[in-house]
Amino acid sequence: MSTQTTKWSQFGTLIIVFFFWGFVAASNDILIPVFKEKLHLTQFQSQMVSFAFYVAYTVGSLIFLLISSAIRKDLLQKIGYKNGISLGLIISALGTLMFYPAAQQESFSLFIVGLFIVGLGFSLQQTAANPLAIIMGDPKLGSQRLSLAGGINNFGTTIGPLVVSFAIFGSVTASSSNADIQSIKVPYLILGLAFVIVAIIFRFSSVPNKIDLDTIDTSDNIEAEGSKQALEPETAQAAPARRSVLAYPQLALGMIAIFLYVGAEVSTAANLPEFMKEHLQTPTDKIAPFVSLYWASLMIGRWTGSVGAFDLSKGAKSILRFLMPYIAFGVFLLVNKIANHDITPFYVYALLIVGLIVCDILSKGNPARQLLIFSCMAIVALLIGIFADKMTSVYAFISVGLFCSTLWPCIFTLSIAGLGKFTNKGSSLLILMIMGGGIVSLLQGWLAAPEHLGIQHSYFVGVACFAYLAFYAIKAKAALKQQGIDYDVKTSGGGH
Repeated sequence: MSTQTTKWSQFGTLIIVFFFWGFVAASNDILIPVFKEKLHLTQFQSQMVSFAFYVAYTVGSLIFLLISSAIRKDLLQKIGYKNGISLGLIISALGTLMFYPAAQQESFSLFIVGLFIVGLGFSLQQTAANPLAIIMGDPKLGSQRLSLAGGINNFGTTIGPLVVSFAIFGSVTASSSNADIQSIKVPYLILGLAFVIVAIIFRFSSVPNKIDLDTIDTSDNIEAEGSKQALEPETAQAAPARRSVLAYPQLALGMIAIFLYVGAEVSTAANLPEFMKEHLQTPTDKIAPFVSLYWASLMIGRWTGSVGAFDLSKGAKSILRFLMPYIAFGVFLLVNKIANHDITPFYVYALLIVGLIVCDILSKGNPARQLLIFSCMAIVALLIGIFADKMTSVYAFISVGLFCSTLWPCIFTLSIAGLGKFTNKGSSLLILMIMGGGIVSLLQGWLAAPEHLGIQHSYFVGVACFAYLAFYAIKAKAALKQQGIDYDVKTSGGGH
């Protein structure tokens, strides 16, 4: 049996867009206080930055589904995968162009329209890029390639705010009062130019433009672009196709899982500043590094979870499993040192990373097992945060990021496994459910009011979300086994 190795030249091109998604999403946090102060907005109005960006994913997915329905053919199968990503990049570039007239007129509405268009482009990119990452090599290692891509995404979230802060303020530590609304034009026009350049690179790259979704190849040999490529692991026998994408329980339940996962991930971080203000009386300007550590924790976990995707010896992978998380942690420390933050309080976090490494080893690269273990650990972390207090609670809540880190690739891989010709439609439906990031965080914010649960006990919302994810891990594994798909089947040369 031959090993399907990761196609690194293709994958290296693909992960560029993952970087962009993280870079822009995290940079939005820099825009919010600038818009609020310079455009005289209320706190609710300023939050339209995040709302417009995330709701664009949902709208983009609906547009994808409507067009596919209208032409009676999957849109990506019609225009091609890499063409779809190139088109998505051009759409996002058009959104950045809106920043010029918006800054000239100091129009918040035009800024929001621009960010919405950027998000629309990202929606199409995500719909194409996530399945591509899974098929660029052994599909059984698809979730680990998505972890690696997610790690690049989180590298973007780590440096994006620094780059945009420097471009707008002339410093990474300046306050929003030092900003000029006109200074926002240049960095986003440069970003738009980068989108166009990468769109051209994609158009002429070796990234697959077509995938045969009607015939799933379970043979040992995966040929070059245009050939049959498997989107799932080796199967015991081919399962009969179903008439509707929602007839596949792994996808229907997976949509709820993505909704709750993104919701829990976003709301855990979004409510951390208020918790630190209420329980530790932490000044606002001292909270940023702790929120930064939460998002860096996703990078730490994803760099760790991606080790299995590399074509290395078992011994080398064992060493990397211990090195990668601490290299990622070092990136976080370096970035915050550059930003002149005191990093000494974070050294203790190195001990919590050991727990992540142990869980990663126990998961054995199986997406269902990893989803179950990491969801349970996230529940434990949240319960410690709820019933402890002070810095113990803070670090417990932050450590949820470690266990959120690989859940997206696990859920995505399990959800689209076995969908065949419905793969792109399933992918689009999953992207649509990113709206959970806004809805779940709003729910927890409402429950955090003193007259309801209070900020600390509002984290039971996250406990409920992760409980469902643990349930989904069990149900998805059972559903896939009934369809002849088993991620426990070993392949020679595999990383586990």
